[in-house]
Amino acid sequence: MLKLFVPGRLCLFGEHTDWAGHYRTMNADIVPGAAIVTGIEQGIYAEVEKSSIFEVHSVAPEMNSGWRDFACRMDEQELKRIARSGDFFCYCAGVASYMLQWYKVGGVRINITEMTLPMKSGLSSSAAICVLVARAFNQLYNLNLNTMGEMNIAYVGELRTASRCGRLDQACAFGVKPSLMTFDGDEVEVQTINVKSHLYWVFADLCGEKDTIKILSSLNKAYPFASTEKERQLHSALGVQNQQFIAEALDCMARGDAERLGRLMTETEEVFNRQVAPLCPSELTSPRLKKALADEHIKQLTWGGKGVGSHGDGSVQFLARDEQTQQQLVEYLESLGMPAYKLTIQPVHTVRKAIIPVAGFGTRLYPATRCLKKDFFPIPCADGMVRPVILILLEELIQSGIEEICLVLGSEEERQLYIDFFERPLSADHLCKLNAESQEYENQIIDIGKRLRYVYQREKRGFGHAVFQAQEFAHNEPVLLMLGDTLYKSTSNKPCALQLIEAYERHNLPMLGLYPVELAEVSHFGIMTGVWEDKDERLLNVSALVEKPKASYSEEFLGVRNAQGEKEYCSVFGQYILTPEVFAQLEADIKAADQAGDHKKEIELTAALEAVRQQKGMMGVRLKGLRFDMGNPHALISTVSTFAK
Repeated sequence: MLKLFVPGRLCLFGEHTDWAGHYRTMNADIVPGAAIVTGIEQGIYAEVEKSSIFEVHSVAPEMNSGWRDFACRMDEQELKRIARSGDFFCYCAGVASYMLQWYKVGGVRINITEMTLPMKSGLSSSAAICVLVARAFNQLYNLNLNTMGEMNIAYVGELRTASRCGRLDQACAFGVKPSLMTFDGDEVEVQTINVKSHLYWVFADLCGEKDTIKILSSLNKAYPFASTEKERQLHSALGVQNQQFIAEALDCMARGDAERLGRLMTETEEVFNRQVAPLCPSELTSPRLKKALADEHIKQLTWGGKGVGSHGDGSVQFLARDEQTQQQLVEYLESLGMPAYKLTIQPVHTVRKAIIPVAGFGTRLYPATRCLKKDFFPIPCADGMVRPVILILLEELIQSGIEEICLVLGSEEERQLYIDFFERPLSADHLCKLNAESQEYENQIIDIGKRLRYVYQREKRGFGHAVFQAQEFAHNEPVLLMLGDTLYKSTSNKPCALQLIEAYERHNLPMLGLYPVELAEVSHFGIMTGVWEDKDERLLNVSALVEKPKASYSEEFLGVRNAQGEKEYCSVFGQYILTPEVFAQLEADIKAADQAGDHKKEIELTAALEAVRQQKGMMGVRLKGLRFDMGNPHALISTVSTFAK
């Protein structure tokens, strides 16, 4: 049995532009639609499992009113008939009919355990249930659909009902994070937004009534071609003016300018009232919404506010001034009889710390490692210098903006090697023999030494155990992890580590660099599988992570299909972004082994990553770069002969 959660969604800017942008298929003069959308903390929780039929049950007390359990044979025509019935579960049947028609799946049992999402309030409760059904089929029957695939199926499934939803409703598929959605004809693109500082939203149910179908019908009459001045004003509001608002809102979020962002909300509401509402005055006069936005006490607590969804008297949203006023606003709205909810959009921490475990002896490079640690092995570089491995790694981290670096050593005695190299200046006799360029480079080495911190792995209990020694150094921040016996060379203008950091800042999930390998090589690496989230096949939504699997297992279960339908095998590149959840899982694994009396059990990082993936999700990114292993004689020869080229 799987447990799923799908949030509702809140459109912050750009309502109605999803369907308006679709009309570009008929009128190229229409400006593409754009919206800033975020999942919210409220949503639908469910347990799902395979069944011989399609059934939806609920034990959620929030759904007692008007809900009745539903069951149906997996019959396409019967599911389509139920989809047109108008009941809440008609949305479920619409999606199920599509899954049966195109994927020939079996049945599913869905048990809704909790429903914290207000219904019929412009927060896409219907879209959330559609995404939930699509995701249940996808995961139970291993359909390998990416998030956009689930979103598209949810959209088509909802269209099989009486609903006429827009494309942005299913943005709830992307979870609780803000995204920019663009709508150009039939094309929909989604980009994660970076936020500079905390933004404290509050949205509330106005407890009024609105007819969304009537609103959409009235506005759609102005498309695809505007024939009156009112219709031209609508095109402008949802087109050029919306694009301007979106661009400025993105800039405000990137800079952390909450005050200006709030004023933009108020300005967009004014444009909506002036240029959109006149086309459906019966539904968009919105007395409850206008009263809330004009409330002087609310104005003192907020930077601005606006309507939600199709507007009308459904819901209202505000940007509170800070965390304290956010709570005060919730209490005030509820005192007026309007259920209110918090939404705090948090900034993604910039990755400023890195870890490199170098505690291993280097058995495969014996006897050289008797006198020289493998991370000090010399490597010829493209600029003619010969650098030790560790210096090459450290320089890449610094070029990627890393401020502090923790080396995981095997003992305190080893630390002296790094102190001698990175902290002790050359003697005057040696320094004078260097040319001016090399003398300047000597200063850079000493500067690197100032960034180094050291921890020790006193028990040899696996790679995960070594990484866990840096938990205190990480200090609940995301950290970049590099292997100490692997080199990386970017094939772009950005170091590989910086590419990975930027991917993390877009998605705010644990990240793995991925590197394609042949099937015959999979048993040497950690192998991930999943589905591509983008057309360029660079971003992988990871669905499993297995340490050094056999080729036969990988061929059957771990291949990733590319655009040509061929299987690829994605190994871990050797660079990771670890979040605090990974360290918490490593700690739990160590405690579990100790409590079982197995004090020598190896603690593997891959196992901890897989556990975190199951709880939170994980992304793999195909970095633009090459990987050079030097952990064995053959690999070392290859690295020395090719790295400088």
